[in-house]
Amino acid sequence: MLPNNNIFSVTQLLAKKILISFVFIAAFFTQANAETVKIETDLGEITVNLFSEQAPATVENFLTYVDDGFYNGTIFHRVIPGFMVQGGGLTFDFTEKETREPVVNESHNGLRNARGTLAMARYSDPNSATAQFFINLVNNPHLDNYPGRPGYTVFGEVISGMEVVDEIVTRPPGNTRRYPNAPSEPIRILKAYRIEATGDNQTGDNQKEESKKVEVKTVQFD
Repeated sequence: MLPNNNIFSVTQLLAKKILISFVFIAAFFTQANAETVKIETDLGEITVNLFSEQAPATVENFLTYVDDGFYNGTIFHRVIPGFMVQGGGLTFDFTEKETREPVVNESHNGLRNARGTLAMARYSDPNSATAQFFINLVNNPHLDNYPGRPGYTVFGEVISGMEVVDEIVTRPPGNTRRYPNAPSEPIRILKAYRIEATGDNQTGDNQKEESKKVEVKTVQFD
């Protein structure tokens, strides 16, 4: 039989191990459920908050690509000053990556394509978005949802590193015929991964401000 002091020491040791285990498990689930993503690029880091309440399917789709490491090594292949920066689907040699099934369009969620927001790129079919996304450089109300015409689903917002996005725009375009708006030197997403949320990830400052001042009555498309 162990002396009482040894029993106490063993109990303490077990308690410490259990506590460490709980801390580890808590950290694991915090990371797994985080809805803030850091995007490391050749020019610096971009941190984005995701709007899971307003765009649940789109956020789930985006995080699946993040967790799978899909975005690692992709480039920003469409950079248009005064409009947006698009990436997340091509490698440095302009090879298009194979994607999952398209995600349903959620542009009716009330979120606007304001400067600094993330939205899903797509074809003319509203429900054709897969992996590629873009970051709005300016307010782009013509991309929003209007009665009878789906828009481009906004699902997140840059909360840190917008200067990196602006820096991408300063890089000269290349001479690739198929992608004339791609920078001459590829700007890669080195790594995209979840981090612990730093604040409210349901409503961004840009969205709050734009909801007050943006009102578009008519929109015309060619």
